[in-house]
Amino acid sequence: MSILSERLESIKLAENCGDICNITRGLEKESLRVSAEGRLADSPHPKALGSALTHPRITTDYSEALLEFITPPSSEHQQLLKTLADLHSFTYQHTDNESLWVNSMPCMLSQDSEIPLAQYGTSNSALMKTIYRKGLGYRYGRAMQTIAGIHYNFSLSERFWQFLRQQDRSALSLQEYKNQGYFRLIRNFRRYFWLLLYLFGAAPAVCRSFVKHRQHQLIPVGEDQHSLHMPYATSLRMGDLGYQSSAQQSLVLTYNCLDSYVNSLCQAITQPHPTYEAIGIKDEQGYYKQLNCNLLQIENEFYSVIRPKRAVRRGQTALNALTGGGVEYIEVRCLDLNPFEPVGISQQQIQFLDVFLIYCLLEDSPFSDYEEYYQIQENQRRIVYQGRDPRLTLFHRGKERSARQWGHELMQALGTVAKLLDDAGTGNYLAVVNTEANKLVSERLTPSARILEEMQAQEITFYRWAMNTSLANREYFKEHTLKPERLELYNTMAAESWREQNELERQDQLSLEEFLANYYKQYQCSPEPQLANSIPI
Repeated sequence: MSILSERLESIKLAENCGDICNITRGLEKESLRVSAEGRLADSPHPKALGSALTHPRITTDYSEALLEFITPPSSEHQQLLKTLADLHSFTYQHTDNESLWVNSMPCMLSQDSEIPLAQYGTSNSALMKTIYRKGLGYRYGRAMQTIAGIHYNFSLSERFWQFLRQQDRSALSLQEYKNQGYFRLIRNFRRYFWLLLYLFGAAPAVCRSFVKHRQHQLIPVGEDQHSLHMPYATSLRMGDLGYQSSAQQSLVLTYNCLDSYVNSLCQAITQPHPTYEAIGIKDEQGYYKQLNCNLLQIENEFYSVIRPKRAVRRGQTALNALTGGGVEYIEVRCLDLNPFEPVGISQQQIQFLDVFLIYCLLEDSPFSDYEEYYQIQENQRRIVYQGRDPRLTLFHRGKERSARQWGHELMQALGTVAKLLDDAGTGNYLAVVNTEANKLVSERLTPSARILEEMQAQEITFYRWAMNTSLANREYFKEHTLKPERLELYNTMAAESWREQNELERQDQLSLEEFLANYYKQYQCSPEPQLANSIPI
């Protein structure tokens, strides 16, 4: 019997199986604000939405025009989607003649310098956030930072971990056992996430304006010279046009344990990089251009498809939180916005992610090495550009094999996990897995194929297709206004966030230089860097 089968059987036979299988979830959804013409909005973050620095539900990401909605943790799928819908409705009640772009790849862009950086006020923490974003612009260009996605946060109950630890007869503390378990999940996720790009990738095309002055391999969509694509592409956002960095090629994380993960990133944050040293930290007038000249300004700059996470205090680094408290949850970061859903994600997607992540946790997960690291990168490149090609092969255990055949095998294994969740009374998971498996039989069912097919059937550009869908969503949320009590709740949250921002600005006693120096003191690294020329731990 396999390790997966043994673990599933033990959970199935446990008392209160449903309680053991309880999952806590959260969503972080980014959306560009665009004008009536589909151009990036040049207006500031709407004041009525609250402070982007302190509001717990509505903030901005890279650009002032890139909204980010954050749901509180919940064990209910519908509650997540309801909160996300409320945030959309509230936003539309306070935005005139603007829409939220439904696609991950951005709308028509003008000059890089005209993409506005997010602003958070005058406190030290606010200025640090803007300087970080300015640094990203110097390092990678601002256009890349207008790409939007949806992040899925996932954790399992304490009862689950206690039960599994007992079944494994582990002598580790519960938190150390959780750390190892979540890193086991992460290693397997990286091996198999190509399947998510195939199933949910929704960025097969871009506006020509996005790739101007950049090298690319895209071709026009038929006679349409304004839209560029690859015939079998799934998620261009996850390829070399998206969150990729040649400088970060030296940073290899095997995800074999928490200590090596933390130390690898810590070294990257404290190790100078020649390209970024050439940029400099400040300009001739003394204004910051970036936070530092190192490989990473902060840990968030490392573009990973999945991250181990823990809630942080204001002013605390993410690595410091992980070191002190261990892994609390994981963040999935490879999901495109789903333009066929008003809120950008469906319940079916969430349920499939639940199954997928539990499978990654329970399945055998050997330690990774550098060879596998680079094979995973190659698999990602292939699935991004050729994912729907039925002849596609991927690397699996060092050898190439049919992606479709491998996908069918994964779906069979996912079905056993789905059946456990169904038997535990937590949903119709097996039906979800079976529905998604149909996409491996017919690639036309995938979102990426559907987008291209609709563009060609309607004889419209990618811009026009996305704009039409964005306008339809705008009308949907304009009609689904918030009930008075919900509107009052969000108005109160917005007002409170401004009070909190003002208080932070009033309390600042340190200079920005002193604040940054104290912040970076939190990074404590081991003597040896964990980069590409070192030995994996």
